[in-house]
Amino acid sequence: MSYSLEIITWHNIELEVRYIPSYCVALEGDDAMAHIEVSVIHPENHPLPITETGYKSHFIHRINVEEYGSATDYVLAWLNHEAQTPEWKKFEESSRQGELF
Repeated sequence: MSYSLEIITWHNIELEVRYIPSYCVALEGDDAMAHIEVSVIHPENHPLPITETGYKSHFIHRINVEEYGSATDYVLAWLNHEAQTPEWKKFEESSRQGELF
């Protein structure tokens, strides 16, 4: 089985979402492990609420992804949730204003 790939845009950041629902064939059913990779395409290496480097590799139970419908829907919900943290809000504010020092 190979990875599926989708290009999405979140807050004007272009992302690549790669997903494989059966990363480990030894585990099945509710224990099945999936793998999601999120990479920022543009602007290159831009931080996200889930990663400071613009890249995230994430292993997760497949059933958790399926609850959202798709890997893309899961990633969007994850980003939106983490974007509510004080750390991300502070980052966004400093990015808008620019830092003097």
